[in-house]
Amino acid sequence: MPAADRWRELHRLHVRVEVAIEAALRAHRLTAGEYAILEVLAEHGHARMQLLAQAVELPQSTTSRLVAQLEQTGLLERYLCEADRRGVFTSITADGRVAQRAAQVSYEEALESTLPRP
Repeated sequence: MPAADRWRELHRLHVRVEVAIEAALRAHRLTAGEYAILEVLAEHGHARMQLLAQAVELPQSTTSRLVAQLEQTGLLERYLCEADRRGVFTSITADGRVAQRAAQVSYEEALESTLPRP
């Protein structure tokens, strides 16, 4: 199969998975980007904003916007780094952990239903 055909097939699968994830997370009032941030922070507890953006593979401006939205809903907190006052960290709250765990089931079901089995 030519590379262009393989790429189109992969792209179609990616779109199907993204649509399924967004639909599944809508019930939890989360977007895929918000869930990705919660997932990283649930695993690590806290992260510097730059590293969080890299971990979720989103632009820093998008990550900052999503973090601000999650902070407004009480799922995250932001604070300045004690050692370097220019550094901003974000950490998951107890409510954020609850939300992430609840959404994780829907997230995994969306993946299972759309990704092909090996």
